[in-house]
Amino acid sequence: MDKLTGLQLFVRLVESGSFSRTARDMKLSQPTVTKHIAALESRLGVRLLNRNTRGMRLTEAGALYYERCKIIERELEAADRLVTNLGEDISGPLRVACPAGLGRHVILQLAREFMARNPGVRFDLQLDDHTLNLLEHGIDVAVRMGRLADSALGSRQLGLNPWVTVASPSYLERQGMPATPEALATHDCLVYSSVQDDQRWHYQSTDEHAVAVSVRGPLRTNDVDSILAAALAGMGIAILPAYLAHPAIAREALVPLLSEFALPAQPMHAVYPSPRLVPTKVLAWIEFMQTQFGDPRWPTCDWEMAAPR
Repeated sequence: MDKLTGLQLFVRLVESGSFSRTARDMKLSQPTVTKHIAALESRLGVRLLNRNTRGMRLTEAGALYYERCKIIERELEAADRLVTNLGEDISGPLRVACPAGLGRHVILQLAREFMARNPGVRFDLQLDDHTLNLLEHGIDVAVRMGRLADSALGSRQLGLNPWVTVASPSYLERQGMPATPEALATHDCLVYSSVQDDQRWHYQSTDEHAVAVSVRGPLRTNDVDSILAAALAGMGIAILPAYLAHPAIAREALVPLLSEFALPAQPMHAVYPSPRLVPTKVLAWIEFMQTQFGDPRWPTCDWEMAAPR
C-alpha cells in the first residue's frame, strides 16, 4: 500500500477506534488493515498503537503521527478544493491564440464583450499566423482556420470564414474589372502567403464548376492587413476574409468582384490541449465564440456592438 493510503487508513483507524469498522469504511478485510498497520509501524520503526482485548490506545509517537497526518489530510483537501474551484469558475487568466488579422479585427472585440460578462477573466492574447504548440506555449484555447490535422487535441467547430475578391475603384478604373476568374491571370494580384497554395486562387461557379487560376502581382506577404492596405491603395486585386473586407466595402473603398464565383470558406475551430476535464472558463469562451460566429450577421456585423440576444 502506498504512503498516502497508509496515512488515510491510520487516520480512519484512530478516529473509528475499531479495526473492523476501518476495514468496512476502507472496503478492505480486517486482516488486511491489521497487516498494513503493522507494516506502517515497521517502516517507521516505532509502535503507534498499543492493542489488547479491551481495545487500543495511541502511543506518544502515534498521537504525534496522527496530528501530522491530519494536517496532511487537510492540505490535500484544500488542494482538491482549489483546483476544483479553478475548474468551475469563469475567472482568472485565459491564454488564447489566433491568427493575427482575426485577433486584431474580431477576437479582441469579442474578448472585451466576454470580459464585460465575466469580469474575473483576464485575456492573454497571442496573435500568430503560425500553428503554435498549445502545451509548449501554455495556450488554453486557439482559434484555427482550415481543416484540422488529426491530433489528441480537443476541438469544437465555431463556424465558417468566407473570403471575397476585391479591388479599389481606382485600380478598376485603371485596369478594368475581371469578368471571370480566368481573367485574373492578366491582372495585378496581391498574394497572401499564409494560406496553402497561395498563388492559385480557387473558385466555384453557381453551377458548381470549379476554376483554379494562377495569379501574380506586385506584392506577396504573410500579413493580411498589408494585403488590405495594398488593395485600398489601388495596387491590385486581393482575396480577403469577408470580416476584414466588409468595412471597406461598406464605405465603397473596395468593390467586391466575381460575385457569381465563390471562394472556399475556411472551417473555423477552437482547439484546446485535451478533450477531457476542460476548465469551465475555456468552455464558456468557446460557447460564446460559437454564438458569435453562428450569428447570421457574421462576418458582416459590427463586432463592437454585436452580442447574442
